Amino acid sequence: MSKNNQDYSVLVIGETCEDKFMHGYIERISPEAPVPIFKTDVKPFVITNPGMAGNVAENTKHSFNMFTMVLSNEEPIVKTRFVDYRSGQMVLRWDEHDICKPVNREPLSRLLNNKWRNPDGQKGSINFDAIIISDYCKGFLEEDMIRYICENNTNVFLDTKKKLGDFAKDADFIKINELEYRKNHDYLDSNGFKDKLIVTLGSKGCKYKDKIYEVEQVPVKDVSGAGDTFIAGLVRGWLDTNNINSAIDLAQKVTTLVVQKPTVVHIPFKELQSKGIL
Repeated sequence: MSKNNQDYSVLVIGETCEDKFMHGYIERISPEAPVPIFKTDVKPFVITNPGMAGNVAENTKHSFNMFTMVLSNEEPIVKTRFVDYRSGQMVLRWDEHDICKPVNREPLSRLLNNKWRNPDGQKGSINFDAIIISDYCKGFLEEDMIRYICENNTNVFLDTKKKLGDFAKDADFIKINELEYRKNHDYLDSNGFKDKLIVTLGSKGCKYKDKIYEVEQVPVKDVSGAGDTFIAGLVRGWLDTNNINSAIDLAQKVTTLVVQKPTVVHIPFKELQSKGIL
């Protein structure tokens, strides 16, 4: 056990945002243009959660009981989803402040070398068991910075929206979706990525090397944040067993629970324990 009776220590690096879900209803189609008219009550029902790398951290902390530090953008990014509460369908997403300044290497190096200070000025020291790079390609992490992190650390799990290249070669595992893999598979298959790539396939499960890991078929309400849950579960499973097959199994089991719930959520650690998943 490590800090605060949590099982492992994890550093999450990447862009965070505020995820807002505004619930209302579609009354009719506008006569001026073929677009739906979205209405809310006098006091709109809004759910707000941490998003992107922030949601990864919520999962590592609250679902998988890992002490988590986050290095992320200072600029506020806000994603507002307008959801028809009768159908549960998202009808529009509005993104604000979508570009970040690049991370400075100095605070990153301090964290990685255990020479950081907390907001009170006190020195801290944590040996991270794993690092998750959650790169949404908003400018916070440039390729050279990702390369630096991967080259100088172990148990680095990379989830990036960038087209994969040499900068990612030293990551231990890389999560990409099926579309991203298809766009770049010739390069990836011939440049030493095969043992690192975990390709998520939606309702079909995921693929590692040449093996398909099927997933339980369940009624899906919302896939928002499912990839964040998957990579958090992958890290927990890997740290528990040092076995990628077991890690994938855990990640898929928890992700299957998440997609059955509306909006971006995490499954509490105690609930996963009660279900015998952890």
